[in-house]
Amino acid sequence: MDDVKVLPALLAAAREGRALALATVVKTAGSVPRHAGSKMLIDPAGELIGTIGGGCGEAEVIEAAADVVRTGVPRLVHVELMDAIDSWSPAVCGGTMDIFVEPILQDGR
Repeated sequence: MDDVKVLPALLAAAREGRALALATVVKTAGSVPRHAGSKMLIDPAGELIGTIGGGCGEAEVIEAAADVVRTGVPRLVHVELMDAIDSWSPAVCGGTMDIFVEPILQDGR
């Protein structure tokens, strides 16, 4: 599972003094690609470790993570995976996810 890569990457970033964001799925409803507890590290330079499900929802979280790292303010991102079935979108899982995105900064804040 991708989540096992998150802790070693987090420790390496801490040793190197790199700011990151940690995204954690905290609540789900309906059909979703990942469940509560799934984690993903986002490096503002673009590196991702782990996954919270991919697709448009993950893209929303990556975008929010850049702001979280910049401001130091955590954010709850609500992702709806319920596009119209005729939209041909890969986001048609039928559920929703709440993802908590928190800053992991150089000075330990």
